[in-house]
Amino acid sequence: MASFPPRVNEKEIVRSRSIGELLTPAAPFDKKCGRENWTVAFAPDGSYFAWSQGHRTVKLVPWSQCLKNFLLHGTKNVANSNSLRLSRQNSDGGQKNKPREHIIDCGDIVWSLAFGSSVPEKQSRCVNIEWHRFRFGQDQLLLATGLSNGRIKIWDVYTGKLLLNLVDHTEVVRNLTFAPDGSLILVSASRDKTLRVWDLKDDGNMMKVLRGHQNWVYSCAFSPDSSMLCSVGASKAVVAAILV
Repeated sequence: MASFPPRVNEKEIVRSRSIGELLTPAAPFDKKCGRENWTVAFAPDGSYFAWSQGHRTVKLVPWSQCLKNFLLHGTKNVANSNSLRLSRQNSDGGQKNKPREHIIDCGDIVWSLAFGSSVPEKQSRCVNIEWHRFRFGQDQLLLATGLSNGRIKIWDVYTGKLLLNLVDHTEVVRNLTFAPDGSLILVSASRDKTLRVWDLKDDGNMMKVLRGHQNWVYSCAFSPDSSMLCSVGASKAVVAAILV
């Protein structure tokens, strides 16, 4: 059983506090949207929050607006704010760049989510990027979804439109992670025992296939400088790879 070091006073640890509740539609139940939330992710800059709502649906929420909705009720009501519901964003398109909610139908069971940005996580300013197929301006933000059929779909967070469909895995995509250096390098971990490295700046072309695991790959993570990738899989396997 895990325990805290002797120097840590458990009584001084601040308890988590609920500030609000985001709810999945309760009815009607259909093949696209159930009542189970399977995976969640924050954008690197905290601007958006995404979670899987059941079988095929992912909801994108502008997090700053959501948080304001919770906290606008005042400090006296914060303790009871878990009963608050996220109000739907105004569908008025008058403000082109105003963050808006999007509900995305991914077409299959969603196992993994990851946000990607051309801005390194340690930087606060935005930079321009240019793709071979797509041309983006500043503040571009992407969402990658890993599906049960082995596909990875890349979405424009601001519009909810599908940009790329990466097809190469043969089993469930269990985990996705973007390099933190803003290079838009995406790594996927799959039950097909492989990790695959994708360059989204080059139309999503696959750069490498990493085959160090003998069983399912569950999760993967970049080092802070994006030079190394570590992954874990079945049979207690941990594998590290240098990507420079």
